[in-house]
Formats: sequence, C-alpha cells, structure tokens
Amino acid sequence: MLEKINVGDQDILYHLKISCQMPNILDAIASRKIVTQTAMKEDIQITTAELQQAADNLRLANNLVKAEDTWAWLKRHYLSLDNFEEIAYTNLLSAKLANHLFADQVESFFYAHQLEYIAAAIYEVILDDEDLALEIFYALQEGEISFHEVARQYIQNPELRRAGGYQGMRERKDFRPEIAAAIFAANPPQILKPITTPQGVRIIMVEEIIQPQLNEQIRLRIIGDLFTNWLRQQISTLEIEVNLAAKYNLPISPLIITQTS
Repeated sequence: MLEKINVGDQDILYHLKISCQMPNILDAIASRKIVTQTAMKEDIQITTAELQQAADNLRLANNLVKAEDTWAWLKRHYLSLDNFEEIAYTNLLSAKLANHLFADQVESFFYAHQLEYIAAAIYEVILDDEDLALEIFYALQEGEISFHEVARQYIQNPELRRAGGYQGMRERKDFRPEIAAAIFAANPPQILKPITTPQGVRIIMVEEIIQPQLNEQIRLRIIGDLFTNWLRQQISTLEIEVNLAAKYNLPISPLIITQTS
C-alpha cells in the first residue's frame, strides 16, 4: 500500500518551474488578462442564456453527460462549480471578443489565402524500397494490380490496411512542400510517381481535389487563427515580472554559464 503524499502550492509552483512550463503558464495568464481588459474596453456583454449555453458546450466537449460525470471531472481537476462557470465564461468571452475584432476580416483573409484551404482526398502506401515502389507504380499504371490490393499487402497498420490506405481529406499545410506540389498539380483520379521522403518512398493516389468554400467551419477557424496571432502580438509587447521565490520561499540557485573557447 502506497503511503500518502502531501502536495502543496509550493510543490506545484516549484514543479512548474523545474519542468520549464512557466513560460506557457505566464503566456496563458497574460492572454486571459488581455482578453478580459480588451472585452471590457470594447463593451462585450454576456447574457445569462449565453453563459448557460457556454456551460452546456463545455460539458459536451468533455463528455459530461450526467451530473456525477461533472462532479467527477471537477474533482479530478481540483475545480469548484464557480471555477467551472468561470471557465465557461472565459471561453465565451474569448469567442465573442474574437468575433468582434475579426469577423469583418474573414472574407478578405480567406480569398487572400485561398490556396491554404484547398484539400485533397488521398490514398497512400509507404515502402522502404524505391525499386519496389517503382515496380508497383508501373503495375498500378497498367492495371495489373489495384491500389487496395497494394495497401492490403504492404500496410502494417490494421486500420489503414482495412481502409485501403485512405488518409482522408488533407490540406496543403499537412504535406511536405514537394508532396503538396505533386498532389495539387494532379488530375484526379491519379496515381503519383513514387516520392522519396525521410519516412520512406510514398505511393499516393489522389482521388479528389476539393476547392475551398467559405463555410462556417472555415470562418470560425480563420477568426480563431487571427485572434491567436493577435494575442501573441499583444503578449510580445508585455514585460511580465514574476517573483515566486520571494513569496513562496522556493529554492533558487544562481544560473552559471561557462563560456568555452
């Protein structure tokens, strides 16, 4: 039986320091303060109904179907009901502020960066042998074998093998530049000549090229990206002063840097 271990706030703060997580924590704290202050300046208001919906969305996102699920989740994360409401409020405030600041920029941004949102439906098999890959490629070209048969024979992952090597809908940013160039220059359905990469020799079948449409999903994604970049810029202009050791009596040793010639 394990002995009981007591963990206090000093232990938690010290662990954050020595695990090098402080920069991320400080950025998150700064982001929350920036959102709160900017929302107040922009007079962003939240209604009771909106907050209730945000709380429901938070439960849904964490699969908290029953009341006991919510209590267990709160206990696991050392949160109170007030904390839960605060999380929902902060999420909603960030979303409303992002929409307030950037909703009118979405359309122009989308059309200026349209190529980033083009997608392709592909199938892929990765081999270790370039000569074998070329042999299979020519056999596919001649119709001597199907891509599904190649996948069944050479893919080790059971799920990918059963799916015939289908990778789903992937955007340009998901590929290495040389692979993206070949895929989005294809005339589907087309099997690409094997491409050698550090991960192996890829045989790719491009089933379809999907031209981007400015739907709600992409709209929200653009707003989110613009908001994230804006927050990073705001944080970069701040000077964050932290002195945890003085308040919590955390052990600190001087940093010694040895210069070698």
